[in-house]
Amino acid sequence: MDDAVARTGAEDVDGEQYDRTDRAALRRVPSLSTELADVTEVEYRQLRLERVVLVGVWTGGTAEDAERSLAELAALAETAGALVLDGVIQRRSKPDAATYIGSGKAQELRDIIRETAADTVVCDGELSPAQLVRLENVVDAKVVDRTALILDIFAQHATSREGKAQVELAQMQYMLPRLRGWGQSLSRQMGGGSGSSGGGMATRGPGETKIETDRRRIREKTARLRREIAEMKTARDLKRQERRRNQVPSVAIAGYTNAGKSSLLNRLTGAGVLVENALFATLDPTVRRATTPGGRGYTITDTVGFVRHLPHHLVEAFRSTLEEVADADLLLHVVDGSHPAPMEQLASVREVIREVGAADVQEIVVINKADAASTEVLAALAAAEPRHVVVSARTGLGLDGLLALLEAELPHPEVLVDVLIPYTAGSLVARVHTHGEVLAEEHTADGTALRARVAADLAADLGAYART
Repeated sequence: MDDAVARTGAEDVDGEQYDRTDRAALRRVPSLSTELADVTEVEYRQLRLERVVLVGVWTGGTAEDAERSLAELAALAETAGALVLDGVIQRRSKPDAATYIGSGKAQELRDIIRETAADTVVCDGELSPAQLVRLENVVDAKVVDRTALILDIFAQHATSREGKAQVELAQMQYMLPRLRGWGQSLSRQMGGGSGSSGGGMATRGPGETKIETDRRRIREKTARLRREIAEMKTARDLKRQERRRNQVPSVAIAGYTNAGKSSLLNRLTGAGVLVENALFATLDPTVRRATTPGGRGYTITDTVGFVRHLPHHLVEAFRSTLEEVADADLLLHVVDGSHPAPMEQLASVREVIREVGAADVQEIVVINKADAASTEVLAALAAAEPRHVVVSARTGLGLDGLLALLEAELPHPEVLVDVLIPYTAGSLVARVHTHGEVLAEEHTADGTALRARVAADLAADLGAYART
């Protein structure tokens, strides 16, 4: 019996029933426990960090899978500004309908909260309003679920008008069915500005100092936000149509959060986009112009990072910006080669890609962080993903190969032209270089001789200069 089975009693299973010892266990995850002895209470108050205990329900898979899921939840909590004190996992066939972990385990959790002096519980799942209230009543601490935590992180990181509106819409959709459950405490829990420390994790609301609990007002605000996002979507669509009209190929970068998408964009374009070792460091899409080694122009877009079980409200609210992926000619799917479970990350991202209607976009898997990845993981990824390239955005390893593959995979203009353009019509030469694919160029006494592939409208403008 391996160590994981020995620790959890995973083999003591009879159908849906677990051994009594296994059912009674609320297993603590050692790597998520924090030593408090060397930090005084005064220092804690100065830091103003929320102190949290993480709780997960393990319904299937291995012990390593369960611990990895809780480790990701810890990273999310730390991104939101919290201090993770402890983490516990309960083995169950399914979450308890009343308190998520069961009333007896909730009382054990209350003891852990008192022992660690925590003030918040973060659950690794989306809880119903009734589960939130009942668990809060037992543990005597604020309870936050995974969805509220991710919404909180988005609220902190949104900077553009569109991004803030999208986050606010998602928060409103999340809050509406929970008005009855949270009752009078809703305004306290969800108050505070989007960028302020406010009331702490999952309390950075949509920008009001007090959220009204009246359903009608929230529905009215939701309707207004939808109108605003629709107007901004129209402006985004016009920009995309302009790029299409000019026959500018488009590339989208997508991938799991913290996979290195922004670092890759900076390497390819010198864009200077924020690069941070944190989840969801990039929230607002960044569109930049770039040029292939052969001189062909294209646009490249850095999108918001995805995560396992990304809340449906967020996918819906961010649909207008995620359409940048659906409308792209080529998708660079970045995966962290140094992550312990990169295949799971690929699957999670592809689930969202399908949801936004981008499943048919041509995809290249970019295995990033090769300098920190093991050869075994790289080999497994390469075997599973035939259309891949291995790179390191940090060191520049493999970027030449990526650029060559990108240039080969971009769609090519359909019309082949062979023209001699007089020097007085130099603007046409510039258009060919900008919007076409130059195959050969020669400067002669009579003008610039070009052999190129261009779009139909540009080919028509070049017709008078065709060489016979």
